[in-house]
Amino acid sequence: MTDHPETAGSAPEASDAVGPPADARAPHAAAGGAGARAAGTHTLAADHVSLAYDERRVVEDLSLTVAAGKITSIVGSNGCGKSTLLRGLARLLKPVGGAVLLDGEDIRTLPTKQVATTLGLLPQSPVAPDGITVADLVGRGRYPHQGWFRRWTAGDDEAVADALASTGTLDLAERSVDELSGGQRQRVWIAMALAQRTDLLLLDEPTTFLDIAHQIDVLDLLVDLNESRGTTVVMVLHDLDMACRYSDRLVAMRDGKVHTEGAPGDVVDARMVREVFGLDSLVVPDPITGTPTLVPMGRHHRG
Repeated sequence: MTDHPETAGSAPEASDAVGPPADARAPHAAAGGAGARAAGTHTLAADHVSLAYDERRVVEDLSLTVAAGKITSIVGSNGCGKSTLLRGLARLLKPVGGAVLLDGEDIRTLPTKQVATTLGLLPQSPVAPDGITVADLVGRGRYPHQGWFRRWTAGDDEAVADALASTGTLDLAERSVDELSGGQRQRVWIAMALAQRTDLLLLDEPTTFLDIAHQIDVLDLLVDLNESRGTTVVMVLHDLDMACRYSDRLVAMRDGKVHTEGAPGDVVDARMVREVFGLDSLVVPDPITGTPTLVPMGRHHRG
């Protein structure tokens, strides 16, 4: 799915703030103990950014500072500008207004190699070269770290092996990417992003094509990466419950602008769901994590 415009009642209001303290993330947050994670060393921000396709503006005058060393999920209805914003943050789409700032500097003025060794991106529908093996594709994540002659080092071997092992794709290393299932292919793309070993990692719907077990595996993996390396993670997610479970911060978008941002418990309530998604619902604490979870109210489920 893309963020080109598509389609985006009254329900009983649930509590405006649900669950544990605002900065508590589901059980992973406590796994390393207080202060266990090192903060990210690089900063990323949108400064009054507007983004467009031809003459059609999709993101309008949006300002956002990504929380360094945290996991941030961008949520919202189809067509609200989530993926477009991510493309702008990754320097794939030139702003028609404002600027994206990497470490306080306009990202478009920085050398490509500097950006590529700082910020990694997993787009929504990446395409692999015909016949390429898994190991070779994941190895391409190391290109930004190599010089003119692209000399392969033991460090490159280690990064690729670690990425394959972390994503459960080590046994696929010699297989052609063309032969893989959708879920396997997605994990391989994530492995390539991990092999890049950047301080900032942007992912557009990283759980696409995955069954529920592998969705959890991928999200757990991103939390592990965040907690062990201090990697700043920004991802677009469609599943609001998963976004609440796995994120320190949520950015809810509507019509190309930030509707609400903050900790999940501060952002997600019945009013926000109705205004952002056009859906009546109850928002209750997740029985496992205490984070907000959504109970949709369709036309056939009203009392």
